[in-house]
Amino acid sequence: MKDTLVVYSTIDGQTKKICEKIISTAHENTSIDMCSVDDAATFNLKDYNKIIVGASIRYGKHSPKIYEFVENNIVILKEKFTAFFTVNVVARKEHKNTPETNPYMKKFLKLSNWEPNKLGVFAGRIDYPSYKFIDKQMIRLIMFITKGPTDTSKEYEFTDWDEVERFSQVIHQK
Repeated sequence: MKDTLVVYSTIDGQTKKICEKIISTAHENTSIDMCSVDDAATFNLKDYNKIIVGASIRYGKHSPKIYEFVENNIVILKEKFTAFFTVNVVARKEHKNTPETNPYMKKFLKLSNWEPNKLGVFAGRIDYPSYKFIDKQMIRLIMFITKGPTDTSKEYEFTDWDEVERFSQVIHQK
């Protein structure tokens, strides 16, 4: 049996980057596979001791593919040690950066009917220069409303990498 499968859903790559950090903190002899939620069906979840799922937010929603993945695999997920983390820019705010206070985590848990063993919330990244015109303007408007950065010539990274490492250590100890 393999140790861990990491499944992610990302829009701009930050969630995948966080998954790579989680993997990099594992013990040397740990067997870890990683895949996009798009490729998850090619893996047999029963072959793994642990399953970690990470998903980003865009315009207030997780990808429907993450909900489908959970729904299609809920029986297996309930039998394994599982972890779920969400990546969103709202988590840059101190009072919205925990599983108990993050609105997207609360919504995900309610809609998915899944209770992972470990939960994490990480602030994401805004990369204005890489966005298409419409996305750039929509995200800028959201940031203006929520008192975030609005200079579209810059990239803003909010991820607390120390927090990602702490989350990883807990997962790898299980």
